Parts: sequence; structure tokens; C-alpha cells
Amino acid sequence: MIDKRVPVIVAVVLIALGIAWFWLTTNKENSTLNSTGGNMNTTLKLESSAFANGEFIGSKYTCDETNISPPLKITGVPTETKSLVLVMDDPDVPKALRPDGVFDHWVVYNIPPTTTDFLEGKFEGTVGNNGSGKAQYTGPCPPTQYEPTTHRYFFRLYATDIPALNFIKAPTKDELLTAIEGHVIAEVELMGRYDRLKTIKEND
Repeated sequence: MIDKRVPVIVAVVLIALGIAWFWLTTNKENSTLNSTGGNMNTTLKLESSAFANGEFIGSKYTCDETNISPPLKITGVPTETKSLVLVMDDPDVPKALRPDGVFDHWVVYNIPPTTTDFLEGKFEGTVGNNGSGKAQYTGPCPPTQYEPTTHRYFFRLYATDIPALNFIKAPTKDELLTAIEGHVIAEVELMGRYDRLKTIKEND
């Protein structure tokens, strides 16, 4: 004799499976959406002829030498991009020096979407304030008396749907990122390293 509860149990299981499938599919789709609701572009690239991703940045671009901005190459900018934003920071600052552990080295916005190259020491766009409160690039300069002496430097490029950003005064990195929140079409990251102690020893 067939248990009358079997069809009910089967129906409940099928409903549960359907809900699980819908949840997984929805979350998968949402994970590919950026803050503007469009598909996150994965073709945007940021590279440098001065260093490969994860490799050491030459001292030429640091406080130990000329302290000029490194060359950068931009490719794969989405066609709907209205302007680009570039920020560079060091998240390995000793807490004894900065409680948040981060120093902002470079803040640039209103970069034309047609930009393909930042030449050495030259770039397009409007400059925001670095961690010292100055509207300029300042290169890696990690303190030698704190561990780790090797710091990471993240260059992050954002493609936005904002034609131009206007501020009363030069913005900080945080103010700029707040302004583009919800307007990022795509983003990419390039990371370089630097160790002043290593450079000093090599030059001895």
C-alpha cells in the first residue's frame, strides 16, 4: 500500500530544490554586477613597464631618487566609461605612525576615458591630496626602522560613468571614492613592492 504522504514529501523536496536553485542563480548573477547594475567588465587592464604585478618598484619612482610617478599603460576601458580615477596607497604603514595603517600616495581623477598611457612623471587628469595633504604624487618611502620593511603599493584604476567630478578643494582618496560610489563600471588593480632597507644595502 502506497503511503499517502509520499507525494507531499516529494512536492516539498522539489519546492526546496527549486528555491535553492533560484537562490544560487540569483547570487551568481549578482556577483557579476557592479555598483551601477551592469556587468562587471573584466577586460580593463593596468600595467607598468617599470615593474610587473607583485614585483619591486624601481627606486627611481621613490623618495630615494627622483620620486616621479611611474609609467602606466591602460587598456580595455569599457566603451560606456565617462572618466577614469586612479589611486595609489600603501596599506602596510606601521600603526605607530598612522592608526589606520594606510598612506595615500597618489590620487588622480577626471582622467579622459581615451587615455592609454601615463608617461613617466606625466599624467592626465586632476590631482587630489595624498596622505601628506599635498596635491601631488609622492613615491614609496617605507620607514626602515619598522617591520616589515617591504611594503605593498596598490594602484587601483576605476572606470566610472561620471563625466567630471567637481570639488571645492582637492579631495582626499576617501572623499573621491565616496563620490564615485555607485558609479563604477569596472576596476582593476596593480601592485608593486618596495623596501628602502634593501635599496640602501644594495647601494652600499
